[in-house]
Amino acid sequence: QLQASGGGLVQPGGSLRLSCAASGSIFSIRSMGWYRQAPGKSRELVAAMAIGGSTNYADSVKGRFTVSRDNAKNTVYLQMHSLKPEDTAVYYCNLNQAVGSIQYDYWGQGTQVTVSS
Repeated sequence: QLQASGGGLVQPGGSLRLSCAASGSIFSIRSMGWYRQAPGKSRELVAAMAIGGSTNYADSVKGRFTVSRDNAKNTVYLQMHSLKPEDTAVYYCNLNQAVGSIQYDYWGQGTQVTVSS
């Protein structure tokens, strides 16, 4: 189970931090990260961190967003700075698990981020 928190309304140029805690049977995690979906658009990767620590960011957020993880707490964070109106979306945390050759994706409930003056 993934429980996300930290969304809200922020003015352009502001900052927010999202958190997502994983609970339950957690093993063979390949990565944890964040996706987002704006109205009328498909879900897209924002940022992810692999189990080894490597990160992957969408071009649109590079230099503004930072993904991090607390392994002891099974929690992934997304620190967002210099937010823009186009960052407005529902943000979903994701956990990718590998069991043998099969991968499974688990999703949090989504948290709304609205950037508006």
